[in-house]
Amino acid sequence: MNAKLTLTGLSCIKCGALYPADDRLTCDVCGIDEGILEAEYDMEAVAQGLTREALANRPKSLWRYAELLPLPAEAERPPLQVGWTPLVDAPRMAKMAGVARVILKDDGRNPTASFKDRASAVGAACAKMFGRSTVACASTGNAASSMAGMAASMGIPTTIFVPERAPEPKLAQLLLFGARVLRVHGSYDEAYDLCTKACARYGWYNRNCAINPYLVEGKKTAGLEIGEQMGDNPPDWVVVSVGDGCTVAGICKGMRDMKQLGFLKRLPRVLAVQATGASAFVRQWEAEAEEKLPTEDATTVADSICVSTPRNWRKAVRGVRKSGGTVLAVEDAAILDALRSMPRLSGVFGEPAAAAAWAGVLEARSQGIISADESVLCMVTGNGLKDIRTAVNAAGQPHDIDATLEAVAQVVGEPS
Repeated sequence: MNAKLTLTGLSCIKCGALYPADDRLTCDVCGIDEGILEAEYDMEAVAQGLTREALANRPKSLWRYAELLPLPAEAERPPLQVGWTPLVDAPRMAKMAGVARVILKDDGRNPTASFKDRASAVGAACAKMFGRSTVACASTGNAASSMAGMAASMGIPTTIFVPERAPEPKLAQLLLFGARVLRVHGSYDEAYDLCTKACARYGWYNRNCAINPYLVEGKKTAGLEIGEQMGDNPPDWVVVSVGDGCTVAGICKGMRDMKQLGFLKRLPRVLAVQATGASAFVRQWEAEAEEKLPTEDATTVADSICVSTPRNWRKAVRGVRKSGGTVLAVEDAAILDALRSMPRLSGVFGEPAAAAAWAGVLEARSQGIISADESVLCMVTGNGLKDIRTAVNAAGQPHDIDATLEAVAQVVGEPS
């Protein structure tokens, strides 16, 4: 595959300033907090290369969309297969929700078991391309383990900043991938700020998707896949849990691209879901504010979306709005209920952030946002083993019995 690089530059989503496609992170005018950049492409050139005929002969990974990624053909890429994750029909979930169809897009199948591999694969390749010796990021867990895994596959050292409440399984993954892990005495937002300062001081490549414009392009590939996999019969809704806003922004952009290219018959509406204890994005949406609202401390069982300050809120708000979608928040109790019901009704075991999306479907149905005759695609952003402690607490306890048939009968009853 020798796709032509169609990236034309970067644009500030706040002031519109244009920049060359270099390794800058944010707008010089609007600064690091507001000057989020967007990767821009020559869509006419993309349309010439990215055709159904061309895709038929390409690898089943995110790299099949090379014309819509910010890397030249000769760029070194991680050898791991990332993307092209399966769609799982879940008729029993549809029956529970009272909708026409529920489909799960299971990104727990990626190499490090999370959606974040899409961004990290692009991030590792960009770090190599820009000649950086180390990659760093701050994460509640998934982005960190993902970056460590992708970097390990390419021999790139990583320094990872995590909040002190990061789940142990995710920390184990990081350490086994050889990352230098700095557990910060504080929140994710404090770890994020420290990582940003350290990257500036040491010259590390900043993988933080909230401000790195190229990382969102990796996340965009989930939207591209939805457009290719379901283009002739797209879902009415795509439901995504939200922390920083990068994931939902990327998926929205990918689906818009596929609509523009003619792969997607119509654009699904996007439902962005947060936990009530970490709902800064919901407050931003409901206030219809053009400037960032004051932050509040975040707390939720869904660690992957436990963010006080959504760094990419502006891009996320615009993406959801352009889709004709909306946002809502769900209680932790609803997330834990969804954590139990989703695997029992589908066979797909998602982490709490993935369960939050399913809880959002149920809440949206109860509010009348989603109608009975509509179809829904839920993004499963990570495997349930990513946060086994929460899963164990939600699962309940086994039956302890003696090694006798009488003990079995006391639990299951006598045969009929």
